[in-house]
Amino acid sequence: VLLVESGGGLVQPGGSLRLSCGASGFTFSTYRMTWYRQAPGKEREFVAGISSGGSTSYTNRVEGRFTISRDNGKSTVDLQMNSLKPEDTAVYYCRVLINIPYWGQGTQVTVSS
Repeated sequence: VLLVESGGGLVQPGGSLRLSCGASGFTFSTYRMTWYRQAPGKEREFVAGISSGGSTSYTNRVEGRFTISRDNGKSTVDLQMNSLKPEDTAVYYCRVLINIPYWGQGTQVTVSS
């Protein structure tokens, strides 16, 4: 299993970023995919998830601002992040649970003026 995140960077408050996670080594279309984040000094937390059938869920902290989507043909899961706030600053990780959790290496998102 290999998960590779991309798309992080520095953005001003109120701005947008789109993260992408490329997956390989498993049958992507049959697994729920999730995004987590970890801010400095804090525990890793759930951000958003999407089932194999396309049902989505979000933490209240990002509901209405972030959108998770998947492309089973390309084996990718994206996270569109709008109206970003400084408190969204974190390393963002892609995750899949196949008996055990597999994580990507993470991508840094920094929201600052």
